[in-house]
Amino acid sequence: MTPSRWTSTTALLLCGYAAAIAAANWATTLWPQVPVFGLQIPAGAFFAGLVFTVRNLLQDAAGSRTALIAVVAGAALSGLVASPHVALASAAAFATSETADFAVYTRLRRRRPVVAMALSDTVGLLLDSLVFLSLAFGSLSLFGGQVAGKAVTTVVAVSVLTCARAGRRAVTT
Repeated sequence: MTPSRWTSTTALLLCGYAAAIAAANWATTLWPQVPVFGLQIPAGAFFAGLVFTVRNLLQDAAGSRTALIAVVAGAALSGLVASPHVALASAAAFATSETADFAVYTRLRRRRPVVAMALSDTVGLLLDSLVFLSLAFGSLSLFGGQVAGKAVTTVVAVSVLTCARAGRRAVTT
């Protein structure tokens, strides 16, 4: 996809990005931990895993500048939907992890877009988990669950995108 200005795709991705951020912070505030297969997963982790993938798609659709503006806006949005403590931790984690995700994705996306998305999302979710848990809870005891929740969402999102791209190629050939 070539970068374009404001299209319906760009608007949809911006809304999806904002919704994923808001949902992650809201869920973390409302349901701090969800037990899944012996892991304690902060509920927001399931939504937070989408944030990285959607930001990468936004970068492809609207360009690097729009994606970076969205990162700043996303960090600010954190304060509107969650408790102040969670919002501050989220904003710090978000700014750190999304910047790293952006750097990795930007470097790799031209050659292997799916690999770039998977690697950049992995870097982002690891950093986000480390920073967020340290600041929000003062402990890394939920690190495994946090990473697992985000990883599941990332794997599903990247898998869906891979299938969609393969389907699109099959239709055009």
